[in-house]
Amino acid sequence: MKKIKKDSNRLILQAKKEGIIRYVAAAIIKRKDKILLLKRKKDDFMGGIYELPSGKVDDNESLLEGLKREIKEETGLETLSVVKHIDTFDYLSKSKKPTRQFNFLITVNQAKPVINLSEHEDYVWVNFNEINELNVTEKVKKILYKFCKQK
Repeated sequence: MKKIKKDSNRLILQAKKEGIIRYVAAAIIKRKDKILLLKRKKDDFMGGIYELPSGKVDDNESLLEGLKREIKEETGLETLSVVKHIDTFDYLSKSKKPTRQFNFLITVNQAKPVINLSEHEDYVWVNFNEINELNVTEKVKKILYKFCKQK
């Protein structure tokens, strides 16, 4: 965990140097050969897309603290461990702020997770081959492709 914490601090410092001012932490949560994706509410920013469980890191918390808090808020799941950083991507937020999403593989507290949605309208467990059947952004597809290649 110390290495992940050190790496996450380095990732934030690099983002700051590159002018990124908003940070989002996202989780790849795997169950058997499937990955959890959440569907955004239709009336939300980028409504209707499927995404990794994720959310904005608050100013007073570390990247890993934000990751664990957001996973709990969005899914009801407790993070057991942050296994590794997979990759990042950048985008402009709804308010046009330069944002970097940091994507991590995590483990959760249940072998068969029970998802309790608070901010999304639906969720699915999909294998990589099923992702193209859903409304998923190209950036998230690239993250999942990279994750699948690393296994």
